[in-house]
Amino acid sequence: MNVILLSGGSGKRLWPLSNDIRSKQFIKIFKDEAGNYESMVQRVYRQIMDVDKESVVTVATSKSQISALRNQLGENVSISLEPCRRDTFPAIVLAAAYLKDVAGVPEDEAVVVCPVDPYVEKEYFEALHQLGALAKQGAGNIVLMGIEPTYPSEKYGYIIPKGNDNVSKVDTFKEKPDVKTAEEYIRRGALWNGGVFAFQLKYVLNKAHEIIDFTDYQDLFDKYETLEKISFDYAVVEKEDNIAVMRFAGEWKDLGTWNTLTEAMKENIVGNGEMDDTCENLHVINELDIPILCMGLKDMVVSASADGILVSDKGASSYIKPYVDKMDNRIMYAEKSWGSYRVMDVEEGSVTIKVTLNPGHSMNYHSHEHRDEIWSIISGQGRTVVDGMEQTVYPGDVITMQAGCKHTIFADTELKLIEVQLGKEIRIDDKQKHSLES
Repeated sequence: MNVILLSGGSGKRLWPLSNDIRSKQFIKIFKDEAGNYESMVQRVYRQIMDVDKESVVTVATSKSQISALRNQLGENVSISLEPCRRDTFPAIVLAAAYLKDVAGVPEDEAVVVCPVDPYVEKEYFEALHQLGALAKQGAGNIVLMGIEPTYPSEKYGYIIPKGNDNVSKVDTFKEKPDVKTAEEYIRRGALWNGGVFAFQLKYVLNKAHEIIDFTDYQDLFDKYETLEKISFDYAVVEKEDNIAVMRFAGEWKDLGTWNTLTEAMKENIVGNGEMDDTCENLHVINELDIPILCMGLKDMVVSASADGILVSDKGASSYIKPYVDKMDNRIMYAEKSWGSYRVMDVEEGSVTIKVTLNPGHSMNYHSHEHRDEIWSIISGQGRTVVDGMEQTVYPGDVITMQAGCKHTIFADTELKLIEVQLGKEIRIDDKQKHSLES
């Protein structure tokens, strides 16, 4: 099975756990069978592999998410990098060209496209297999997965099939309606459009060449920022006559808000939290090292991270975005390909950060023009390289780097350190990468 996972967007609706770097799919909030917390992207990736270990999974994403994807899925995950955001049609075309020209997938192979963040179970991925098989057999140029609606939602588009069979040709599409219109669509047998579909690789590549002037993957990548921003639905689906839809009645949840996310949580408290016996329908998600105590709260979500604290009625939490947009705070937590960091303190002239490096990983060899840095090792073992000189480091060791000094650190075990940045002008973009051989 060839799968393109669409992993786009920045996180605002699940603030403070999500931000411009850490999108909702990277929040570790669900427990796997071993009892470890995993994110939406880890859960979906694992479930795909559980159903078909031979699956070829390619994640279509932007540069800002590369580090988090490498951190959570490993260095070997296949990624189609979008140089900039251009909506779903360019993203899918670029990923399709990547599959053909880089991964070597034959053009007559079927490809399944789905979002990276639905809350689903094994039957969903078995349905993806069926969807791909239908596309391979030519049931339609595009084969959609139609979700059986559970209520007249205003959040989804609707697919109206021509018949009541499990697999039917599509009569028409309807955009997101109001509740009354949605009720009418459902009476007509309409299905939710969950953004899941399959096609033969050559179909999308042929469509792409009709719309975009390019030769191959590299050529498309090079001119990507010049492409029109347009969704796959508008560019292709709405203009295609030969479309089939397969019904899916299994569990499927779009976890786009705190309200819907907490519905899928198996626990009421994640992290350091307590609630009294009078609390009802309360969820607490705490990433801080300090406790949260809740008393007498009903139908609420309390979430705390280094970026801030949210205390909200669950229904009202859906309207969080414009308020978060007003905030102009720096990113306080981020996952990198080598581990993660959390900002502990920001003052004029200094920033203090707790850094965690995963075993076997290292930072880039780099320097800063405008700031000095001090590393204090607090746990683990590793090696530093400072201006070409290597030394082994242990807990209690302190390494000082002046502005312009080239430096990196390798983690032989999980390694934690406190980084203090000192300078009159401390900026995130003050970083120059170097080669260790230079």
